[in-house]
Amino acid sequence: MSRDRDTTGDTTGTADLSATELLAGYRSGEISPVQATRDALERIEEHDGAVNAFCLVDADSALAAAKDSEARWQAGEPIGPLDGVPTSIKDMLLTIGWPTRRGSTTTPSEGPFEVDGPPVARVREAGAVLLGKNTTPELAWKGVTDSPLTGVTTNPWDPSRTAGGSSGGSASAVGLGMGPLSLGTDAGGSVRIPAAFTGTVAHKPTYGRIAHYPGSAFGTLANVGPMTRTVADAALLFDVVARPDTRDPWVLDVPRESAVDRLAGGAQGLRIAFSPTLGFVDVDPEVAALVAAAVEVFSSLGATVQSADPGFADPVEPFHTLWFAAAAKSLEPIDARARERMDPALVEIAEQGTSVTALDYLGAMAVRNELGTLMSAFHDEYDLLLTPTLPITAFEGGREVPEGWPDPRWTSWTPFTYPFNMTQQPATSVPCGFTSAGLPVGLQVVGPRHADATVLAAAHAYQQATDHHLRRPPLLG
Repeated sequence: MSRDRDTTGDTTGTADLSATELLAGYRSGEISPVQATRDALERIEEHDGAVNAFCLVDADSALAAAKDSEARWQAGEPIGPLDGVPTSIKDMLLTIGWPTRRGSTTTPSEGPFEVDGPPVARVREAGAVLLGKNTTPELAWKGVTDSPLTGVTTNPWDPSRTAGGSSGGSASAVGLGMGPLSLGTDAGGSVRIPAAFTGTVAHKPTYGRIAHYPGSAFGTLANVGPMTRTVADAALLFDVVARPDTRDPWVLDVPRESAVDRLAGGAQGLRIAFSPTLGFVDVDPEVAALVAAAVEVFSSLGATVQSADPGFADPVEPFHTLWFAAAAKSLEPIDARARERMDPALVEIAEQGTSVTALDYLGAMAVRNELGTLMSAFHDEYDLLLTPTLPITAFEGGREVPEGWPDPRWTSWTPFTYPFNMTQQPATSVPCGFTSAGLPVGLQVVGPRHADATVLAAAHAYQQATDHHLRRPPLLG
């Protein structure tokens, strides 16, 4: 069984294999789900102390599920497309038998916990082995991962630096082989930001494509998305969770095409726009150079690539209106004494959100509508848009912004991500190289609404043509 990355040094058995490779090994009998689960748990035991990717690990439950999966594979009767694959869940999603603390001391730790959120239910039905829950900032409110409940989550490439957020625990987990699959959430970049910082893959779907329950306070900005090391695995997980659920009133029907089946189509014949700055972003020179080099690969893949900006101004102020109002709603039931135990910056933006009027909110929504209309017209001309995922690389852990940064809010360094939450478009972050300091850089592939499979296929074609995903974090030797 071949591996999808260099396995010199610390290998921990099967931990460096992708989900796709594990499943092939299960079919052939070369690998067992029990072996894969033990190796993932061993990787957690060896390295999670350095990055704090998990807030809950349930080894007994995982091994029991792996033994059941092994018996099914031996009988030739797997129950679904993820049968036996070690998987983790961001601690914003409901899980039967486990608390969902959301990074906050204000949420209950006592059960019963009798409900799976829709995407968790889908992966459990597909046979995935659930390892545990991944860390999140409090209520998933910011683009880095630290909270009063679980502390600071850091980066496999340099544990002194942030993993990004808010799905930083998921990104660090998959990046270190602590299970090849994880489910994260993204309302302003929260799967793509940590993917870029950790050299992993994440896909924010078209809004409504993956059911979500209970509904997020961040409303129609919020999505659930797959987090993996390879785009092929992201497509596999996307196909499993992109299913309707009656608990989500905004959920879309089943996609018209399988993302996995579409991967073979690659980028051939696509019309692609490259916007290195969106017309308003200052980008670190090393990041800019790596992204520009990545864009050149798409021409060799049969795509037509042109430089083109979509033509919108930074929508950060209307985004803040929506975001701060959502934070205020999230904290509405929490009394003043409990708020003293919360992230002070979250309390600060929630207090600002209480002053947002209905007219302010509707004005922000009007800007959002205009942005969506503009991008729909843009995609009449271009099938995809390529940008950097982020304009900078990972900075010191435990901070919302880099030291000396002129703006105190995380949105000041994520201008490539939140616009596409506002427009509800699908976007994938795929690793596109490393700086001279050895830090990962991400390329963002954006498509029109409902074009998730096309976005993933193009990102997969790029990843297959490069080898950035084969490089191992220093923690693994």
